[in-house]
Amino acid sequence: MKISSATFIVSNTDVRKCPAPRMPEFAMIGRSNVGKSSLINRLLDSGKLAHTSSTPGKTQTINHFLVNNTFYLVDLPGYGYAKITRTKREQWMRTTWQYLRKRENLVSLFVLVDARLEPQVSDLEFINRLGNEGIPFALVFTKSDKVKPAELKRNIALFGEKMLENWERLPDQFVSSAVTGKGMPELLGYMQHCIDTGWKGP
Repeated sequence: MKISSATFIVSNTDVRKCPAPRMPEFAMIGRSNVGKSSLINRLLDSGKLAHTSSTPGKTQTINHFLVNNTFYLVDLPGYGYAKITRTKREQWMRTTWQYLRKRENLVSLFVLVDARLEPQVSDLEFINRLGNEGIPFALVFTKSDKVKPAELKRNIALFGEKMLENWERLPDQFVSSAVTGKGMPELLGYMQHCIDTGWKGP
């Protein structure tokens, strides 16, 4: 897949106000400051579509981008640490779970995991809940350019080991970098494959 166009469509906190579910949709989520907005901008070959910030918790709404006029990519609020109140974090997560449960055209959710870190409880808890809810997802390890190859391999292996304590098998996974572009062709190819094989239409 090649990106020919990517356009911001709408930002809101009400799932009912999302675009009509007539096209396949992919969403991205991760712990605050995992590099989600930077990855989206690199993936869509744009430097400014998704707003980036050094402050965790920048994304506070459901943000829809129309890609190639054929599918949506959605930027969801992060989970875990952010410089906001507990009440606000809980509100974000209610909005997020409403979206994940009700968005009928969601083909796959990309869960972004910081490749520099050993397995984080918040990531594993969120992933286990996805399994309980039956929501399809893939893993994307981010910031691979900021860690030595041996440590990268070790952290990914540790994450897989922790997942297999509760899962029979691991989901599809990708290693990425918004700086170098690593993993972008694979992510785009995965989305195209999902559309070609799994999208049944509205």
